[in-house]
Amino acid sequence: MEVIAGNIASPKGFYADGIHCGLKKTKVDLGWIVSEVPANAAAVFTTNQVQAAPIKVTKEKMDSGQLRGVIVNAGNANACTGEQGYRNAQQMVRAAANKLAVPSDQIAVASTGIIGRQLPMEKVAKGIAKLQKAGDPQAFQKAILTTDLTEKSIVIQSQIGGKTVTMAGCAKGSGMIHPNMATMLAFVTTDAAIPADLLQKLLKELTEVTFNQITVDGDTSTNDMVFVLANGLAGQRALQEETSDYETFKKMFQHVLTALAKAIAQDGEGATKLIEARTTGAVTNEAARMISKTIVGSPLVKTALFGKDPNWGRVLCAVGYSGQTIDPDALSISLAGINVFQSGMPITFDEAKMQEQLAKPEIEILVTLEEGTGQGVAWGCDLTYDYVKINALYHT
Repeated sequence: MEVIAGNIASPKGFYADGIHCGLKKTKVDLGWIVSEVPANAAAVFTTNQVQAAPIKVTKEKMDSGQLRGVIVNAGNANACTGEQGYRNAQQMVRAAANKLAVPSDQIAVASTGIIGRQLPMEKVAKGIAKLQKAGDPQAFQKAILTTDLTEKSIVIQSQIGGKTVTMAGCAKGSGMIHPNMATMLAFVTTDAAIPADLLQKLLKELTEVTFNQITVDGDTSTNDMVFVLANGLAGQRALQEETSDYETFKKMFQHVLTALAKAIAQDGEGATKLIEARTTGAVTNEAARMISKTIVGSPLVKTALFGKDPNWGRVLCAVGYSGQTIDPDALSISLAGINVFQSGMPITFDEAKMQEQLAKPEIEILVTLEEGTGQGVAWGCDLTYDYVKINALYHT
């Protein structure tokens, strides 16, 4: 497996484009990803009971298992917009399908941005008419951003069945991030051949250990979506479970989703640090994941690390209220590579060295239990003054 330069349209048979249509003041805000041929599709969606119109429309498209592409806008979530919002999402689909000369049931839709405002459909329709097949894939990766400071993308290749298979991913997400399939959108394209039902099963499995293990602020968005297209143009035989080719593809897929998930956590609104919490020795892997996610979701842990405060008691507290089985007297904690708590007892550490470690942009917290063999990891970010400022002034 090799990480290569590229973009969301790097796999064979894909193209993408992005333009400015007026939903934002100046930035690119509308784009699409399209496959030259029908592609097997899979998706997971937010578990928030309040779901945006594009989520409802795209869910309806997934029954066939095959789609040609997705139309996406930023700057307006088209959420909590009633029947009119639903019709607007459908209109976006029809406009994109007409431009591409494909059936409308072959196009999905996604939106991100401010909740509770109707889309200005005249601007959106004019924008869709300007999108090109031979457009700018890099512009698509910009078109999905809201408060993000960076693009989040990755392209990898590997040999599967004697063919070179390419997989690309891009995502947006910076605030309202606490996915439980945040505002989070992710798109993956691949030229691998894999049945739609197997792709859906694998996406659901890997989402649990990647996107569902990140948190920025504990809020699960109305618009979360992870959307995957696999068009088979690499030319290898369709993947089957319990084969070496399937395991290679699974490793590729997990690598892409993990990279995107970590990039979202690192680009949390106002964030200065990526926090990785790793738990070992839990009763089960799921228990370890939940402990790790509780740690990175703790406001007290997040603020302590922003202030470079080695307050490991906050980590211990989070472990204790995680709802998982623990023995505090057999628990150890390492903070930024320095042991601070061992088998239920505090350890004296070099405070100057700790300050140096906590000033780094990536901080690891390691929790070791003696309950079993379960292990899991989660990612988050620190909580800063700027997070409050960004969200206090979001509409203005």
